[in-house]
Amino acid sequence: MRALIQRVSQARVSVVGRETGSIDQGLLALVGVERDDDEARADKLLHKLLHYRVFSDVDGKMNLNLQQVEGGLMLVSQFTLAADTRKGLRPSFSSAAPPAEGERLYQYLVEAAKARWPKVACGEFGADMQVELTNDGPVTFLLES
Repeated sequence: MRALIQRVSQARVSVVGRETGSIDQGLLALVGVERDDDEARADKLLHKLLHYRVFSDVDGKMNLNLQQVEGGLMLVSQFTLAADTRKGLRPSFSSAAPPAEGERLYQYLVEAAKARWPKVACGEFGADMQVELTNDGPVTFLLES
């Protein structure tokens, strides 16, 4: 599983003009599910999302995690993160999980996140979403589990 995370001062996601979620300070995680992913990888990714130190302490160093700053976590499914872009000029999605399995594991991640953290927002799997954000820093990392 992969997550492209961005430290944000705010973010929101909409589907056909209807807001499905929003957060203030926190992390926006674009989540890609690959063929060999399972619940253990989802759990490992969630641990990283909640504990990865990307927020500044009083000295301006990235020493604080999402929980320490009491930030929001927005999870948005993004199957294009599973693309193989190493050759050619068109992405290959052969390493992406089949849609039903991708949705199952994404929903597993969302439910596990909601059980462990009260400030979770999300998009809709497979929907055409509009994501708005203010990247704080900018700070962006690719997490893999």
